Amino acid sequence: MILRGALVRPLSRRAAGRRYCAPLLGLLAAGWAVLLPAGGLAQLEPYSPGPEKPVSLELVLAVDTSSSVSIEEFDLQMRGFAGAFRDPTVIAAIAAAGVNGIAVSMIQWSDNRRQQVAVDWAHLNDEASIEAFAAAIDGTPRFLDGGGTAIGGAIAFAMNEFERNGYQGARQVVDISGDGRANQGAQPETLRDAAVLQGVTINGLAILNEDTSVDGYYRNSVIGGPGAFVMTANDYESFAQAIIEKLVKEIGGVPVVLAPAAPAEEALTAQAGPARRISYD
Repeated sequence: MILRGALVRPLSRRAAGRRYCAPLLGLLAAGWAVLLPAGGLAQLEPYSPGPEKPVSLELVLAVDTSSSVSIEEFDLQMRGFAGAFRDPTVIAAIAAAGVNGIAVSMIQWSDNRRQQVAVDWAHLNDEASIEAFAAAIDGTPRFLDGGGTAIGGAIAFAMNEFERNGYQGARQVVDISGDGRANQGAQPETLRDAAVLQGVTINGLAILNEDTSVDGYYRNSVIGGPGAFVMTANDYESFAQAIIEKLVKEIGGVPVVLAPAAPAEEALTAQAGPARRISYD
């Protein structure tokens, strides 16, 4: 096993001239010990410190593994993410992002002190590197089993990951997927607001199988930053298509505006069966 500590640098590249807000710094400074399997990332470009590599996007995929997520639901999430990175539209979006490509990692989260790097940072700039990342997701076990729902802790952990990744992105995005409201740790609004001050966008994918109104909670308390949005999946079965659409929007960085659906549009949506609603900050 490789022991990697996720600790805050006293004055990082993004902290030069602008320091973290006190609430975020207080959580990050405590640090987390992250255990990774020694051979789990062999197919991916290895992380190494040094001159920061420019990319068009730094993206953290933050996956809920709290007690509300069953083994079957976790497997559906993993298959959904792996399948999304093999989808032609996502591959095309990464190609269109520019010659520098994108940097992506995946974390799992539950309790306030329980976050885990599941797939470490990878540079995706061609089909081979994208497939290697998808394969790494396929081989990712569930590191955290059960516990509370600490969305604020997940945001703080993701922010710390940006600081250590060795990339310099034109944009930084945290992609939080989950099926419940925070019930532990710092309020996500506090961490969200501090992250937004650092120029980070937080998007949400709310899964409505446990709480049919959790998308409203994500909209008000979780997402933030330029172009932030919430996408919903009615259940874990519809998660796969929702994550494809979400990744295409995040990678493309297309500006969006609030556009409430008209009653007629809502009726058509209701007739169409399981739907994914998009709402924008």
